[in-house]
Amino acid sequence: MFIFLFENNEAVSIFHFPANELPPMRISELSPELRCPATSGDLQPSHLHFLEDLESSVNEAESLSPEDPTSPEKLAVRLGKSLSRLSSVLPLSDSAKLQIWKLSYRLWNACVDLSNAADVLASIDDGDRLRCRTGQAELRQIASEFLLLAGKPQGIPSPAFKSASFFHKTGLIWHSLGLLERAAANFERATDLTSSARAECEEEKRLLLDINLARSRTAWEANDRSLAIALLGRSKNILFGSPVGFQALAEQYLQFGKLSLKVSSEEAIDASKLLSEALDLCDKGILASTGATLDLEQLKARCLRFMAAERLQAEDYEGVLRCVRVLRGIEVEDHPSVGYVAMRAWIGAGRLAEAERELIGMMTNNGVPEMACVSAAEAFLAASGPEAAKGVMMMLLGRCRGGAGAALRIMRRVTESGSSSGCTGRSRLVAELAADERVVALFDGSAVAKEKNAMHALLWNLGAEHFRSKEYEISADLFEKSMLYVSLDELNRSRRSNCFRVLGLCHLALVQLDRAQEFVDQAEKLEPTIKCCILKFKILLQKEDFEAAINQIQAMVGCVDFLPEYLTLCTHEAIACQSFPVAVASLSILLNLYSPGKSMPMPEVAVLRNLITLLHRQLQVEQEILKYTQRARASMNEVGAEAFFGKGAVGARELNWFAGNTWNMGLKTGKERCYEACAEYFELAADFYNALDDQNEGKQAMVCKCLILSTAAMINSEVEKMVPLTESDVKKAGEMLHRAEKILSSISSPSTAADDQLCFLHTFNTYQLLNRSCDNDCKTQQLQLIRSFASSKSCNPHNLIQLGLFASQGRRPNPEASQFAFTTSLSSLLSSSSPDYEMISLLLRKLVGLADDGGYNVYKQAHKIIVGLKEGAYPLEEGKWLAMTSWNKSGMAVRLRQVSIARKWMSLGLELARRVLGMEKYVGAMEECFASFEKVCRGADDCSSDAAVLQL
Repeated sequence: MFIFLFENNEAVSIFHFPANELPPMRISELSPELRCPATSGDLQPSHLHFLEDLESSVNEAESLSPEDPTSPEKLAVRLGKSLSRLSSVLPLSDSAKLQIWKLSYRLWNACVDLSNAADVLASIDDGDRLRCRTGQAELRQIASEFLLLAGKPQGIPSPAFKSASFFHKTGLIWHSLGLLERAAANFERATDLTSSARAECEEEKRLLLDINLARSRTAWEANDRSLAIALLGRSKNILFGSPVGFQALAEQYLQFGKLSLKVSSEEAIDASKLLSEALDLCDKGILASTGATLDLEQLKARCLRFMAAERLQAEDYEGVLRCVRVLRGIEVEDHPSVGYVAMRAWIGAGRLAEAERELIGMMTNNGVPEMACVSAAEAFLAASGPEAAKGVMMMLLGRCRGGAGAALRIMRRVTESGSSSGCTGRSRLVAELAADERVVALFDGSAVAKEKNAMHALLWNLGAEHFRSKEYEISADLFEKSMLYVSLDELNRSRRSNCFRVLGLCHLALVQLDRAQEFVDQAEKLEPTIKCCILKFKILLQKEDFEAAINQIQAMVGCVDFLPEYLTLCTHEAIACQSFPVAVASLSILLNLYSPGKSMPMPEVAVLRNLITLLHRQLQVEQEILKYTQRARASMNEVGAEAFFGKGAVGARELNWFAGNTWNMGLKTGKERCYEACAEYFELAADFYNALDDQNEGKQAMVCKCLILSTAAMINSEVEKMVPLTESDVKKAGEMLHRAEKILSSISSPSTAADDQLCFLHTFNTYQLLNRSCDNDCKTQQLQLIRSFASSKSCNPHNLIQLGLFASQGRRPNPEASQFAFTTSLSSLLSSSSPDYEMISLLLRKLVGLADDGGYNVYKQAHKIIVGLKEGAYPLEEGKWLAMTSWNKSGMAVRLRQVSIARKWMSLGLELARRVLGMEKYVGAMEECFASFEKVCRGADDCSSDAAVLQL
């Protein structure tokens, strides 16, 4: 007996459906045993209640609307409960079982109707459609479960196979939804139902095979490959002798074999075994067949082709060729793939002549698709090398109607083939092929615009690769050939300009400057951009036309696509060419673009630092460096030190750099006697050092030094230029010295020689500034200043002597201050453990000149100093000077008849002469003179003899 099911108005036997398609499922006719109405007389009351409830649910299923995707789900839940309740009242009577069978078939048909209706509705979206299919699958599952629950009613033949067919079809639906576990469970149910039943007819035997194959496919997709192959092996035992069964099983082996070829080596099942099984089944099916065997023969040919592919993958080239020979023995015409695998096998075997014959055969066979010819040509080129590229390209030109695409693939293969050592040779071949008129003609027309752009990109990228490798000659050739594949329309104007610009770069690298200039001019005519300006700038640098290069930088700023980053690029280029004036000009122009809040490629402080560093490499640029340093100070004062120099360690380094550089420039200009610039530098350095973190050691000391040295430079500038300081300059210098005085008083570290010198310099500068004042208290302030310095720990005799000397000279000498400085210095020198008698003698001479009474006390002090000294300790000439000048001072007293004064000076001079070496010849004369003077004084009241005066 056959039960026919309908879906989409197509009738197919319930026991026969294609293995790779879902079976039709609509039941149009009931079997005779199901047509008999069930009587309720033999039904138990509980069974009757459950069956009525079940029938109500089936009636509802028959009225479901496909526009409500949730209705199958809800009904499936209710039917599931009915199934559970019905299971609790087993066993069922035959009448109840038959009634359940009828209701199950009706439920199945309702699902089929619902599925067909949903398929024709376009208003249902994909999500709702999937939900509806899942709900219907649940209903079909319940229909299958009801059949299983009903068991084997009397009068229904082969109930196990009918129930198994329901589970089989339901499993196929779950499989199509991707729910492999549920599909496998249904197939296993179907297997269990048929395992104890005996298949009587061919349809039942085919069902057994289909269930087994479905289980195998599900196991394979669930990655249980061993089970899948084992199930295929079991299927051999249930082949029912029909060629259809052999074909179905062989097809499944072939499918698994094909899939095994695609998986990785770690997961691979031996595809060779699977394909061999498929071949064996084809041969057995052909032998078992009594009629036409075309389908099996075609399947066998497919198996052989895939076997050849598998052998090729396994690098068994002889095996491939054996398969090809068999194939060509059973096929009238070669399948397109046969020639391809044969060619690959010959290549693998190292027999390129045979491979070339196969390739030529494919090219001349119009049945071989063009893409297969192109793929074969690529494979052949990969093995034979780029030398065969020209011949292969010419073959393809005559073979392929879509020649542009084929030529493009061949060109790509040529660029990828061969060793890296032959890269230049391959590139030259690519350039030669690209320039061939026949190849260029293939890319003419809008239909191949995409391939034309791809060809241009291939040549461009290859040229760029050589450019990066500094192979500029071949790079230029490739870039030039790439222009053959750029249309001359307005849309490609920018691309042509880019090509010209890159060609200019290549010739610039080859130091072909005039040629490079020509290409850049062409690029600029097509599209004037900043890149053309930069390239022109590079060419001018190479030509060492620095003035023109600077003008080019200024023109660059006016470009529409100008960005400040390009100026930093120009700076790097100029530095690389050792053109420091150009680099300075570039950074100067960049500096003019800065404004508060504007985003720039690098901080302003970095530009200034680099600019000053570059200026240091040039001569006579002190004023330029001063200008940019003043700008740095102005920006720091405007936005704050942290905002200008940066935060943290980076900002500290920048600030230290500016402070140190400015200090060094102050020292440099001071040594070069450029005192005006020196004063500016030290004033700037003071501001930078003052901006340092308060925890920076030595910060205050450096500020103090800078302030004092700045005022010293201002004073020296006045002396150098002989132009008096203005009142404002004097006031500024005074303020700086006042600041320095505060810092000096706050420094708590022990006094060092440098600190002592700093204190002296501060005092000296302050004294000089006071010297410019016409105030009556000026000399008093100066004296007080020197006294204050003399009482400090920083004072030393030498510094006091310098102060005294300055106080005794100039337009406004201050004898009182000078005398105090000399006297204090003399006392300090005499108190030393090893007095410096050279310095002492100098001070005594100066004090003699400053004394009002002729310096008698000074001479007396000198006498005391000389008494007891070792011979030669006191400077000889100074000792003679003391003796002679003190003796000569008596002459005036003699002429003025001041006897006591004359006696005093003569006595002192004689005593000094007696203490000085080398004066012995004068001492006798002096003693005679002094004796005569005394004699005269005693003999007369008047002593006017000129002999009292000794002339030396």
